Parts: sequence; structure tokens; C-alpha cells
Amino acid sequence: MSMDRVAWGSLHTITRAKSGSKPFSKATLKRVMAFARPYRVKLLAFVGMSVAMAFLAVATPVLAGQVVDAIVAKADSAEVIRLALLIAAVAVAEAGFGLLNRWLSSNIGEGVIVDLRTRVFDHVQKMPIAFFTRTRTGALVSRLNNDVIGAQSAFAGTLSGVVSNIVALILTLIVMLGTSWQVTVLAMVLLPVFLIPARRMGSRLADLRREAAEHNAAMSTQMTERFSAPGATLVKLFGRPDEESREFAVRAGRVRDIGIRTAMLQFTFVTALTLVSALALALVYGLGGWFAITGQLAAGDVVVLALLLTRLYAPLTALSNARVEVMSALVSFERVFEILDLQPLIREKEDARAVPAGPVSVEFDDVRFAYPSADKVSLASLEEVATLDTRGGEEVLHGISFRVEPGQTVALVGSSGAGKSTIAQLLSRLYDVDSGVVRLGGSTPGTGLDIRDATFESLRDTMGMVTQDGHLFHETIASNLRLAKPDATEHDIWEAIRKARLESMIRALPDGLDTVVGERGYRLSGGERQRLTIARLLIGHPRVVILDEATAALDSTNEAAVQAALGAALEGRTAVVIAHRLSTIRAADAILVVEDGRIVERGTHSELLAAEGRYAELYRTQFAEAAAVAQDAVPEL
Repeated sequence: MSMDRVAWGSLHTITRAKSGSKPFSKATLKRVMAFARPYRVKLLAFVGMSVAMAFLAVATPVLAGQVVDAIVAKADSAEVIRLALLIAAVAVAEAGFGLLNRWLSSNIGEGVIVDLRTRVFDHVQKMPIAFFTRTRTGALVSRLNNDVIGAQSAFAGTLSGVVSNIVALILTLIVMLGTSWQVTVLAMVLLPVFLIPARRMGSRLADLRREAAEHNAAMSTQMTERFSAPGATLVKLFGRPDEESREFAVRAGRVRDIGIRTAMLQFTFVTALTLVSALALALVYGLGGWFAITGQLAAGDVVVLALLLTRLYAPLTALSNARVEVMSALVSFERVFEILDLQPLIREKEDARAVPAGPVSVEFDDVRFAYPSADKVSLASLEEVATLDTRGGEEVLHGISFRVEPGQTVALVGSSGAGKSTIAQLLSRLYDVDSGVVRLGGSTPGTGLDIRDATFESLRDTMGMVTQDGHLFHETIASNLRLAKPDATEHDIWEAIRKARLESMIRALPDGLDTVVGERGYRLSGGERQRLTIARLLIGHPRVVILDEATAALDSTNEAAVQAALGAALEGRTAVVIAHRLSTIRAADAILVVEDGRIVERGTHSELLAAEGRYAELYRTQFAEAAAVAQDAVPEL
């Protein structure tokens, strides 16, 4: 190993660790050990292999010294050949052990990554919607990437590094002291000149790399937001591209400046350490050579000391930063455990039951609800704030009670923010009520199954929901539709597409059902996107349907077509519809007027108009205007 490689290896070690690590956490370490238990056999083999490689690393210089002594003593050529073969055997063994050690390291490390990522991914999927409305997606994804990889390094790198460096350092010092304690002590005098600048320079380089990482993260966020379809639209409509470009250029320029400064510091650091190492090597050759000439030391021993010196500085530098590396790995584990420790508010009971078969009624019985505060559903680090907002807990629904009989359709109308969508979210159990009960089934009031006692699977099979935004994944049309029913046949898919009045459009596409819809479905028009989400609902054949202004994105022609399809598809099914279109309201069996979290009126369309209350007011403004617009849109014959 050359002195230059020693310097570069030391540089990598001291800049890899994070500064400002938290105090040592025994609880975290205990959890890490429990997490590592499935890999204990491979970990023991990994550590044992690292120790064996440390022994082999010291054996080569000793054998090289014996070769020199044999040559100087003009020994039998067979002895020299034997020593050379031993050196070759050690090299082969070191290479074999290295390959096996690398396999173990990769196997353990990648296994830990899979376990951690799967555990976090599965846990995050159980979190309530309130968690996702507050969390920054990038911060959450970072836990699955950067922190998981940082935790993995504890097994793949730090553990073996500490063990092998300790063994290598002890063996090297023993051999060097046994060869010549005088030369060894003098060579050690230069160690502070090696370690002190290594620590100080390493800290400066680590700070520069963190700053560069922050700027790169900011640029990544800017690109992610601006390069998405809605973000690009927003910039073009309301943004100032020149200012966006200048802001990006400033960050990119700062990263460039940091890169230049980092490169110069690295070169200065490596040059200085190479110089110090070369001086130490010169000391070994000078003093050791003088001892050899005066007969106090064999020539081979000088070679042994010189070769071992190169293996002395690297372990010392690594061990001087071992604590920081260990703490950095533990911090990564703590950040992962922080996610796993955040308990979901909505859980399936151990004795949960399936929703009974057959037609299903819906009942809200004195339901009260307040959205949870941030400290109950989120983490400050995921929201990228200093402290979580503890505000919240204000009741938004006040004693909501109503019943929808099997096969009936109930429409919810009211002002924006009145609580209509909240009712829909409670019915689909995206949130849990604070008091009162939401029931499914039951022939009489109060006899149905509390949805908190139902299994998640049966709730998903029982209910289907279409929201206003009509969200689609960046996948094919068929994949998006099969979310509702993974085993749906192509016949099922086309049947739903026909009912959603999309058949001609999809058949005209070059790839048909295999057409990728783009991020959030932005390759489709708003009406097409919404009708595709309705088709997705139809594929699932739910017994309870929730439409949260599902036709809001449709024009009058498309709405009429979809309403006709929905009328046939919803026959015999229970439906809760949040509506703003007159056609939907007239078709409802009952209308509930929601204001300020309370049901202020209920009845049929004609009954509520006759009552001259809030519904009549809404009809004369919002609904009547919508009807007039639709009438104006009809061309004269």
C-alpha cells in the first residue's frame, strides 16, 4: 500500500462521518442488535473474516523482510522460492477472503436495507391521511433512502472497519516493536502531525460537503416542483422564468465554488499527509539503515518496518474517527426508528369482523369529530419545522346523525368548508370519529356494525370512493383500473370503460389499455381523468359508493353521460354523494344540508324548496346559476 493511497483512504474516512452526533443511546443500540439478530451468523463470519484479513495484511511485510534477509545472506535459492510462494499464497488467501468478506458485507448490508425499507414502507402505509397532509414527501422518501443506507453502513462498513483496524493496529505495533522498538517509537512521534490536521481538515471538508448537499437538495426540490406538470403550468402562468433561472444559477454557482474549494482542500490534505508519511518512511530507512549497517538490525527488518509503517497510519486515522462513525450510524437508525415509533391513529382491532354480506345501510349516530393536531400524527423533522404545531382539536362536526337505507342515495350539500368531505372521509374510515358511531348494515337504527370493528379488507371491498381531484398513478390505464380489483379481466375493464363513456377514446389510443397516463394522469383531459376514476370504482362493484363531487371536472355533455352510467351502476347500492350539480341532487332520495358541521335541513328536493330555507337559498344561487349555464351551453336548433 502506497503512502498516497493511505492519505486518500484517511481522507475518505474522516469526511464520511457526520458532525454534531447525538449522545450514545443504549436503547437505540439495543434495538439495533435486535434488528441484526437474523444476521448474527453472517455477522460473526464477517467479523472473523475481517480478523483473518488483518493477520494476512501483517504477514506479507514479515515474509518480505525474510526474503531480503535470505538474499543478503545468500541463502539457498529454494528458501527464497519458498518464501515467494508463501507471499503468493498469502496474496491468494487475502484475495479469496476479501471476496468472501465482500459477499458477506453486501449480503448483510443489502439485507438490512430491504428489511428497513420494507418495515418503514409498510408502516407508513398504515398512517392516517392526516399524516400525509402534513409531511413533506421528500423528507419521508429521504428516510427510506439516505437514512436507511446510513444505518446499513453500521453493518457493512463500520463494524468490520473497527474490528479489523483494532486487530491490524495491535498486530502491526507488536511486530514493529518486536523488530525495533527504537525505530517504532521515533516513527510514532510523527503521528500527531498526521492525526491533528486530519481531524481538523476532515471537519472542514465534511462541513463543505454538507453545505453542498443542502444546496443540491434545494436544487432538487426546485426541479421536482417545477418539472412536474402542475408545477410547470404554474410557473408558466404566474411565475417569472428569468427569476427562477437566476435562483437556480445562484445555487448551482455556490455548489461549483464549494466543489473547487473542496478539491483544493483535498489536494492540500493529501499532499500534506503524503509528505508526513514520506518523512516517517525516510526516518525508518535512515535510522533503520544505520542500525542495519552497524549490525544492530537485519536488512530485512528495515523492509518490514517500512512496509508496516504504511499499515499503521490508516488504522489509527480510522479508529480516531470510529466513535463519530458509530454515532452517525446510530443517528440514522434513530431517524428510521422515529418513523416506526409513530403509531397510526387508525388501527384494525384484533377481533375485527367482516362487513356482513348483502345490501348495506349507512348510519351516522351523533358523530362528533375534530381533526387531530400535528403532534398526534406527524414529526417535526418530516415537516421540516423546529416544533410541531400543537393547535387543533377544534370540533368540525357537531352531532351528525342520519341514515341511508340500502339502495338509497343521499346527497350532501352546503357551503365550502361546511363538513361534507369530512363526513365522506369518516365513512370511508380515513379518519375515526371522536364520539358517536358510524355503522354499516343493520335493518334498524343502532344495529349495524361499527366501522371501527370491521376489518380493513372488508371495508375496502364494501366501499368505493371517487374524489374530486381524480388522482391517477404514472402507470398504464389498465394498471390504474386494476387498483380496485387486481384480478379484473380485460372484459371487466372494458365493461367499466363503456359505462364510464370512455371506450371510443381509449380504443383510439395507439397503446389502448397499455397507455401510460402520466404523472397524476396529466396526459388526459380533466374529464377523461375523472371518468377513468369512475370506471375504476365501477370495476370494484362496491356495495356502498361515496362520490365527493365526482362530476365536478366534467362538462355538461360528459356529466350527462356519466350520470346515466352511474344511475345504472348504482342501482341497488347505497350511495352518499357530495354534489354541486342540480342533476345529482334531484336524483337523490334525500338531501342533507350541512352548515358549520351540522345538518340544518333534510328532505327531498321539492320539500326543501318549499321550506324556503338554506337549501332554497343555495338553489337560487349556486344550483340555479349552474342550471342556467348548462342551458345556455345548449346550441339553438
